[in-house]
Amino acid sequence: MTVEPSIDSRTAQPPAPATEPTAATRETLEDYTLRFAPRSYRRWSTGVVGVSALGGIAYLADFAIGANIGISYGTTNALWGIGIFAVVIFATGLPLAYYAARYNIDLDLITRGSGFGYYGSVVTNVIFASFTFIFFALEGSIMAQGLELGLNIPLWLGYAVSTLVIFPLVIYGMKVLSTLQVWTTPLWLILMVLPFVYLVVSHPESVSSFFDYQGENGMGGTDVGSMLLAAGVCLSLIAQIAEQIDYLRFMPPKTPENSRRWWTSVLLAGPGWVIFGALKQAIGLFLAVYIIANVADGATVANEPVHQFLEIYRGFLPGWLAMALAVILVVISQIKINVTNAYSGSLAWTNSYTRLTRHYPGRLVFLGFNLVIALVLMEANMFDFLNTILGFYANCGMAWIVVVASDIVFNKYLLKLSPLQPEFRRGMLYPINPVGFVSMAVAAGVSILVFFGGLGDTIKPYSPLVAIGLALVLPPVLAIATKGKYYLRRTDDGIDLPMYDEHGNPSGAVLTCHVCHHEYERPDMAACETHDAYVCSLCLSTDKVADHVLPAQV
Repeated sequence: MTVEPSIDSRTAQPPAPATEPTAATRETLEDYTLRFAPRSYRRWSTGVVGVSALGGIAYLADFAIGANIGISYGTTNALWGIGIFAVVIFATGLPLAYYAARYNIDLDLITRGSGFGYYGSVVTNVIFASFTFIFFALEGSIMAQGLELGLNIPLWLGYAVSTLVIFPLVIYGMKVLSTLQVWTTPLWLILMVLPFVYLVVSHPESVSSFFDYQGENGMGGTDVGSMLLAAGVCLSLIAQIAEQIDYLRFMPPKTPENSRRWWTSVLLAGPGWVIFGALKQAIGLFLAVYIIANVADGATVANEPVHQFLEIYRGFLPGWLAMALAVILVVISQIKINVTNAYSGSLAWTNSYTRLTRHYPGRLVFLGFNLVIALVLMEANMFDFLNTILGFYANCGMAWIVVVASDIVFNKYLLKLSPLQPEFRRGMLYPINPVGFVSMAVAAGVSILVFFGGLGDTIKPYSPLVAIGLALVLPPVLAIATKGKYYLRRTDDGIDLPMYDEHGNPSGAVLTCHVCHHEYERPDMAACETHDAYVCSLCLSTDKVADHVLPAQV
């Protein structure tokens, strides 16, 4: 679909000549960090966007998570926990993925208009940024283990290498990441699936051993508490949907001609990531059980993915080749996920900082910042405290994601108290909306209290259910109590042009921002309060005196 012609009817004088682009407008580097992703930039097919998004789930942490919860709680409880995790992730991820792909905005912009307000969503951005550096550190630790095993690189140096190699790959955003993800995925699939197929075919008894495994203490009988504790660790991955959305926002417009392909990509690359994640967790436990039973001192390394694959490769390949393939798999997997972690983290930090300070330092500053935090965590050996870290984080992540999903499903579509189309521009939203902000604070606070035993040991394993239940119920309750009046500060953005085209996609009409003199598409613009002209969303965000921001609508 072609872009509509430029429209600049409000500007009394011709726009000033474009100046040297500032950091905020160098979109080759900034990748539309703080704004709607325009139609003119979204030239990838639905398939390329979908494969790029799924490339980010190549991480091996799932193997470590599956092994850890199985060793702690036994196979049966672990599998039930993985199943609970998959259902929750798919159900909550679907409305978020749809909104991102349909309206071409990331999860922070969705969160702003889904119950949190313009500044209220800053706290969720910090939660997401924490997710990216926690999992960057976890994935980097696994890569360092592979480098130590295969190349004798000390762990401390491996941590640094696994961090520094990511920076240049993330500089140019989606343009480079899409190519990297598409070309590395086939090799990654072969190297990952091969060991599992080999074990099932050549050692069929490993299947029964897997289902009989009772955990390291032999106490892994079926237990609801253990299932929920296992699910809680897995649910720390709930914020992964935000990373999927950082790709899905670049989906092409949905039309009658591409509707089936569009939906397929959104479902598989959005909430569907959890299907692949759950399978990897189960396979990780399967490999761990085999290693514990068949490899000398296997229990000490059974939860380390590099050792899992190395030991299986050794069963049917020469030692040198087994080592080479194990290291290659680890390096490819960790680079594929950590470019996504680094990219998404840089977007989240930049978004938060710019809104709070009204100054835009550029995405690359926070790319470096995120990598430094991750490196510190790796050097602190966070891998040894994996279950505790992930179990705690899960309560915050679940509270945020479930609240946004609840607002979309109940408050937008059922109660009609939240505006159906998303809004993210400064001036159009209240600073804080209590519907989402309070719901998330209560859900996270109570579930963390339960997680640490503050309400008694009996309900301690149920902290995931507490977080999910409160985050699901509170948004509609508070929306009804407040009558939805804190969603929109204004309903009119002052532009007499339709926001959406005939198929319901964001309009491709182009307007000129009189502040930065660059052209942006209709959804990114609003009328200026003090000039007969338009202002883009980023210039509104960085307006320190608010003289361009439209007043509240009476």
